Amino acid sequence: MPSAKPVERLSFDEAAELSYFLTRIIHPTCILPAKLANVPVRLRNINQKDKQGTLISTQFNTGKIEAIASKDGITAILIKSSRMLFAHGFLRRIFEIFESYKTPIDMITTSEIGVSITIDNNKHLDEIVDDLKKFGTVSIHKEMTIVSVIGDLPENNIGFQANILSALKELPIRMISYGGSAHNISFLIRTRDKAEALKALDKQLF
Repeated sequence: MPSAKPVERLSFDEAAELSYFLTRIIHPTCILPAKLANVPVRLRNINQKDKQGTLISTQFNTGKIEAIASKDGITAILIKSSRMLFAHGFLRRIFEIFESYKTPIDMITTSEIGVSITIDNNKHLDEIVDDLKKFGTVSIHKEMTIVSVIGDLPENNIGFQANILSALKELPIRMISYGGSAHNISFLIRTRDKAEALKALDKQLF
């Protein structure tokens, strides 16, 4: 994004959310030890030594959206099954399939008769789909992108959610993930819509 600016300050939780998108800059496992020891971390560009970079610490900007990030190469898997109704243990059996193939799940949303899951590793996709068909009908959507808005986003900050959704009102959204963290709202969109989505969010939020 031509208008992108450096993020001056992030909390450890915000940095942990962003690290999923920035593994070549800071790995997710680096955040927890620093947080537990309360050791501030500063990210800097070695080619711009005069710049302060981003400070990660317990201090953060309240009531503020800090960043937008995206990740391509996402595959969405939708499992529909009437057996989910009033059933217990259904999700556990679904998760065990992904665990058996050592395939992490990125996003998940559920309804009374369906589960939508995203993965970023298709190595065992065919085997996973075959196993999932034991539970219901399975559909696959490839060439998807996760777009996340990162910041101080607890439920009492009324208006942020509507503002974010308003920016994407002209684009089809496959999944929305909110509530698992007070610092992240994520959307699953088609990769071909990514540039338009990022521009719309940048204009609306910044």
